[in-house]
Amino acid sequence: MKLQRKQKWQIIQQYIVGWSLAFVFLSIVRGEGTEELGSVQFEIKKSMLISLIGGVIFGTISGYAQILTEERGYKKMSIQSLLILRTVYVILFLVTIISLAYLLFGNNITYYDFAFEPGSFAIYLYIVSVDIFMFGLRQINLFLGRNNLWKLFRGKFYTPREEDRIFMFLDLQSSTTHAERLGHIKYSKLIQDCFNDLGIVVENEAEIYQYVGDEAILTWELKEGLKNQNCINAYFNFKKQLTERKEYYAQNYDCIPHFKAGLNAGIITVTEVGKYKKEIAYHGDTINTAARIQGKCNDFGKELLISENLKDMLDATCFNFDELGSIELKGKESKVLLYAVSQSNSPNT
Repeated sequence: MKLQRKQKWQIIQQYIVGWSLAFVFLSIVRGEGTEELGSVQFEIKKSMLISLIGGVIFGTISGYAQILTEERGYKKMSIQSLLILRTVYVILFLVTIISLAYLLFGNNITYYDFAFEPGSFAIYLYIVSVDIFMFGLRQINLFLGRNNLWKLFRGKFYTPREEDRIFMFLDLQSSTTHAERLGHIKYSKLIQDCFNDLGIVVENEAEIYQYVGDEAILTWELKEGLKNQNCINAYFNFKKQLTERKEYYAQNYDCIPHFKAGLNAGIITVTEVGKYKKEIAYHGDTINTAARIQGKCNDFGKELLISENLKDMLDATCFNFDELGSIELKGKESKVLLYAVSQSNSPNT
């Protein structure tokens, strides 16, 4: 699964801003009211300009390194291996910085003496610490979900507030049968592979809200979910991803996983919960209804069901909607009109 262009640009932007601020801070600390022991003097105005240029260059390099790690490393390497890989990257990154600095400031001094002159170790330690900090910050952002870390810092979730959102509940079909046949360890690996492939939904602007056993919950801001029918396309893109890897699943698990899904849209409440383990939580009838809709997939023998509420919002001409009638859902006083969604056989799809 490859990150889409928009996400790549966001990662690079974050690293550019991070490294620019880090270099500017270093210039201020080392250049304001101090005198360097080494050959490089931190003249505040000159070093600030170099910091901004360096922030763009090294931020771009670090951003691309992170993108490559996420695209190629997470599914194939353990956290320990990733840390080793990151250490090698930091060393090469540091050598690059030293080499560029030597070209700019290394007059009448050997490369070795320049690299290990007084005060250099503190700068190297600072750069390594910044890289580790930014790598860690990225991991936290991945755990919390897209852009949620910044929203937490701004306190957007501290007080409950309402949002218009779309929710999709995805559930592995015949999960009990798979678990009994494969055993707990191999079944867990199956779920792990499926949810790695679920990453394809970022192409449709989906946020992965939660993993609950063999179930995943996706969400969109209403505008993003309706745009280009992202909320519907996400399901079929995921299905296509699993189909393209059917040989892998057949060889390793003797099955081709299939997920059923339920979709609903409406107003929910979002807030920050927990004291010692914080989490961003969504509450409301919209979510409960989406879960109940997904639970009706087996009853109708359908893979994707959506509510009338969501169907009326969509401008989807490339899908077929089969009305199933108004259905009683557990916990709901009024019936909900459901539609089964399938891909159109039109050559334009």
